[in-house]
Amino acid sequence: MTVIPSGTARPPVLPTLFGLGPRNADRRRRALPASVLRLPTIGVDIGGTKVVAGVVDGEGKVIDRLRTETPDKSKSAKVVEDVIVELVLELADRHDVHAVGIGAAGWVDADRSRVLFAPHLNWRSEPLQEALSERFRFPVIVENDANAAAWAEWRFGAGRGEDHMVMITLGTGIGGAVVRDGFVDRGKYGLAGEFGHMQVVPGGHRCPCGNRGCWEQYSSGNALVREARSLVEEESPVVEPLLARAGGSRDGITGPLVTEAARAGDPVAVELLYDIGNWLGVGIANLAAALDPGRFVIGGGVSDAGDLLLGPAQEAFRRTLTGRGFRPEAQIVHAALGNEAGLVGAADLARQVARRFRTIKRRRSERAHLG
Repeated sequence: MTVIPSGTARPPVLPTLFGLGPRNADRRRRALPASVLRLPTIGVDIGGTKVVAGVVDGEGKVIDRLRTETPDKSKSAKVVEDVIVELVLELADRHDVHAVGIGAAGWVDADRSRVLFAPHLNWRSEPLQEALSERFRFPVIVENDANAAAWAEWRFGAGRGEDHMVMITLGTGIGGAVVRDGFVDRGKYGLAGEFGHMQVVPGGHRCPCGNRGCWEQYSSGNALVREARSLVEEESPVVEPLLARAGGSRDGITGPLVTEAARAGDPVAVELLYDIGNWLGVGIANLAAALDPGRFVIGGGVSDAGDLLLGPAQEAFRRTLTGRGFRPEAQIVHAALGNEAGLVGAADLARQVARRFRTIKRRRSERAHLG
């Protein structure tokens, strides 16, 4: 696989019908032909600390992967683009791939071509799809990472069989996405799913977004660590076992460390996760009132706490759900695909583009032969 020389026509930007349909598309679900489902595609997951690329088959299995550190956010967007190209071309040399999907942690426009804003990278209205398409011989799509993860869970994981699914990703903050009737619902401008910035406490904790009281300030990895470290700052004796686990360092207290301590029975760690789970349930109840899905899928690193988090979330959800006792309750389940969800979803969303591109190439070839 080689880079396309300058001046060579790049693959067309195409709307798609399965997961990628335009906002006004016919919303009836369409099945992909078996030949398309078998096409290997590449997914790329771009985060604040790493870039992971993998070849994904039609069953959602990652058959090859590469990983590297994310370039420092102070560097140019071109540096990150070069890292993506390097990983993709190396995988394309090993496998006969037909498209690439990029899952970006940030706001992606409704056309899925431009990264409007990425909090961990120096991307501001970055035309990523166009830039990458000029360097590959196969089509490229760009997708928000939470949308990609939700699509993967709906296709291959904990969302299978549910027509109306909401995914919530609990990491440093809160992300999310909606899959409805076989399509990712991106909203009018492509920015749907920013659930973490619902206001749940007027005048509450300041959020980096500029507002106060956002949901992610009470139910996220940052919230968990902030509360644990605040106990250290207050010199509370109850936090001493947790502090000892962190080597006596306040800064050594991390989300995974709190989860590990909770699993070992540390009462303060259990209480901290209970508080995070309680706020999670309150937010889910709000989303149920607005969206009425059949299933909530909870992913992201904080969700590794399992029932220590989801148990309190279930309790708070049932306690605060509007119309409780007189309406069906959505399921709340743990995500199945873990850290690979974003990569798998981006690759699978690119598969339909591969189908359309192959069809266009075949028709052009037929016309040229007839001519």
